[in-house]
Amino acid sequence: MALLDSDAYWQPGLETQSRAAWRQLQLDLLRDHLRHAYDGSPYYRAAFDAAGVSPDQLRNLDDLRRFPFLDKGVIRDRQQAAPPFGDLVAVPERDIVYISASSGSTGAPTASPFTAGDFDDWIDYEARQFWSSGLRPTDRYAHALNFSLFVGGPCVLGAQKLGALSIHAGTLPSERLLAVLRQFQATAIWTTPSYAWHLGETAQKEGIDPKRDLAVRRLFVAGEPGGSIPETRARIEALWGAEVYDYYGLSDVFGSCAGMCVEKDGLHWAEDHILVEVLDPETREPVAEGERGELVLTTLRKRARPIIRFRTGDIVSVTTEPCRCGRTSLRLTGVHGRLDDMLIIKGVNLFPSDVEAVVRQDAALTGEYRLVVERIDHLDRLTIEVEHAHGFNGHPSDLRDRLRRQVKAATGVGAEVALLAPDTLPRAVHKAKRVDDRRAHVWS
Repeated sequence: MALLDSDAYWQPGLETQSRAAWRQLQLDLLRDHLRHAYDGSPYYRAAFDAAGVSPDQLRNLDDLRRFPFLDKGVIRDRQQAAPPFGDLVAVPERDIVYISASSGSTGAPTASPFTAGDFDDWIDYEARQFWSSGLRPTDRYAHALNFSLFVGGPCVLGAQKLGALSIHAGTLPSERLLAVLRQFQATAIWTTPSYAWHLGETAQKEGIDPKRDLAVRRLFVAGEPGGSIPETRARIEALWGAEVYDYYGLSDVFGSCAGMCVEKDGLHWAEDHILVEVLDPETREPVAEGERGELVLTTLRKRARPIIRFRTGDIVSVTTEPCRCGRTSLRLTGVHGRLDDMLIIKGVNLFPSDVEAVVRQDAALTGEYRLVVERIDHLDRLTIEVEHAHGFNGHPSDLRDRLRRQVKAATGVGAEVALLAPDTLPRAVHKAKRVDDRRAHVWS
């Protein structure tokens, strides 16, 4: 799509339409999409028949709740049962032009196939999202995400589509990436929150001041909740002297599915591509707007492999209130963690992001942390490992006590605090592992 006449929006009519218009668009797309899934995918035909539902029974968006759920285990099992792509695929292989694959961190890698139309839709949305975050044709954009089957790799083409000079950096060693940023004076970069932090620290150790010696003024981050935690975002922004924008995506759909506009008040969702439900993980009923629940996604256009009611395992909150930017799409107001990251400590649910919000606001700490869970005398004990900042000259016991009080006040969880020297905890170059669960059996 060519750039439209408004400098604020990539597609003004779509991005600023009423909520009623969004819902009607989704209903029209969903009717066709369910029929395509049923007619083209052996899995969906069998699953819908077993649940006693038919695409013809969809009269409104609430009717989608009658259709069965999907999860990562089903996708993986069906791929193994009908290799190489599984029987959720609803097009012949000759129509598939690209696949990404999951990292395999929670099991065997699974492929995500795309038709040419799917791929074009994805890249156009990435351009729309970059545009909403302030990226322009005058920018030099460095894409520092993994290109090896990772669904975030091709998102760089969205930056190219809007006209930005694009540097396909990938996962270079930190020192080499800093040299590239410096040589080409890149004005924007995309990576994970943990790596943005690590890269900034590495720059300082190399005698490079990110604020003075580099031209980066926009950092797009994804892959972890940190970008949606104000305290974490503020610390990264202070380190770089740049604006941080959080993005959210998953390989089972496409790259980034939601992202912050320049107002940075939640993440705008790709509602013309994906229908969002936020459900109570136990009852599977919708939660009230603004409440935390599991994110469940249904694609609306993806022809190669439709995704119907996919339980992501991600815990989020959303709002449909219009944004100050003028966009009317649903926004993620919090990406709080994953169901499998959630800890239950003495009956209290706790996500790493809850602790991160406390740790990252204390200037006496480096901001790195790890949660260690052990079972002592049949009771779970949480220890928060943190590092004191370089040059810290206060009393360690005072700092430990302060952090313990702050975590207790913020989360209701009592925890021990282990204060470590700077650079003790491992730095992540991709997704940080924040929980070290040393219990032999978590749920017993």
